[in-house]
Amino acid sequence: MTTVLHLDCSANRSAESVTRQLSRQFADRWRTGDYRYRDLAADPVPPIDTAYCQLGRRSEQLGTVPIADVDQLVQTRAEAEAWALTKPLIDEIRAASVLLIGTPLYNYSLPASLKAWIDRITFPGAFADDVLRDTQVVVIAATGGAYGPGAPRDGWDHQEPYLHAYFTNFGVRPENLTYIRAELTLTGLVDRLAHLKPLAEHSLAKARAQVLSGVALRQNAAAER
Repeated sequence: MTTVLHLDCSANRSAESVTRQLSRQFADRWRTGDYRYRDLAADPVPPIDTAYCQLGRRSEQLGTVPIADVDQLVQTRAEAEAWALTKPLIDEIRAASVLLIGTPLYNYSLPASLKAWIDRITFPGAFADDVLRDTQVVVIAATGGAYGPGAPRDGWDHQEPYLHAYFTNFGVRPENLTYIRAELTLTGLVDRLAHLKPLAEHSLAKARAQVLSGVALRQNAAAER
């Protein structure tokens, strides 16, 4: 049975959000089992703090304590609170067979809400047992401008390479990581980009087709055969 963990990160929680539209379409069409949803903009994950760091360092000093036993390392109320925030998030991603992330590109990188979630789940030993090896990660992104080959800002998108490096470093197989992107989403709002509207419409249509066809799930199923 498929277990989907769906994260939305856009600060724009209105119907205008392209990433929220596309990630919802993907979830509605392809979820077949357990489903967990987190809106990281509406219910943000607190940034890690001193207590989190001290607990993590204590675990590493002992040779990285298994996640199930970390609560035995807690020494202060602040550490107990930090772990109470952290462990449920780790449990969610460890249990997920599909991680679906809807995220805009903010200032050439990740939204702060997504980075805070990543920082918190990356507790020492969280993924030490190769638990993410078979996890399918689907990132549905949107950019106001264009950052692909040949664009004036080609190479300025630091979100996609970051997420690729992060997830593959922690065990996700490269063939299980899919990135779907709609570009030029600001063409309808910014006059100087109006001439690019046909390209924007094409990009959005392509992204929506990938979502509706389940391109990520098909690719990964083929890779497993």
